[in-house]
Amino acid sequence: MRHSPAQTAAPPPRAPLLRTQHLGFQIGGQLLWHDLAITLQPGERLGITGPSGCGKTLLLRTLAGLEPLQQGKLEYRGRALTNWQMPAYRAQVAYIPQRPALREGSVEAALRAPFSFHAHAHSSFPLDRAHELLAALGREDRFLQQRCERLSGGEAQIVALLRALLLEPEVLLLDEPTASLDANAVTAIELLIEHWMADAADRACIWTSHDSIQLQRTCDRLITLELAE
Repeated sequence: MRHSPAQTAAPPPRAPLLRTQHLGFQIGGQLLWHDLAITLQPGERLGITGPSGCGKTLLLRTLAGLEPLQQGKLEYRGRALTNWQMPAYRAQVAYIPQRPALREGSVEAALRAPFSFHAHAHSSFPLDRAHELLAALGREDRFLQQRCERLSGGEAQIVALLRALLLEPEVLLLDEPTASLDANAVTAIELLIEHWMADAADRACIWTSHDSIQLQRTCDRLITLELAE
């Protein structure tokens, strides 16, 4: 009696982390984008490009729950945004602004601050991990003692990214994260995010950048926003 070789069933498709349908946004009667559909899969690096004024930052802020949903739907892990408590949502979907606003105090205090929030009550501040990330960026431990109000724009971007990475979200929303950095720091940041992605299969990120070459280098696919007519 002959037996056919066993066939391995294809794995089921993975559910998206983030998904939008019919997303739209307008300011002062000016429609920036409409009927926008985005699907972000686990492990994906998505780039957002488009001309100045097309609303790239507003899109990331909308995905982060920092701007109201004017039109359309937004889901994270299959649940509508309205069904999430914002602290829990933002603990998993982290927005890193181009120009971070940091309170006065040391860099270490800025990194520690979110761990006092209820959404991160189960975690303690990972100082050793902070040292590892600083080393990966070519920064000495004494950087933690620098005053936030004296940081350059690029240094503030580094602090904002480090703070997000230490909280271990699933999704990073990166708004021009290297705009104020020199070439060496840009390379270090890109490698750091690449390693962060590789550390867990369910992580994903969305980049915006005016540097099209950077987006081609760091992203798996691109979405182009166009000014609505």
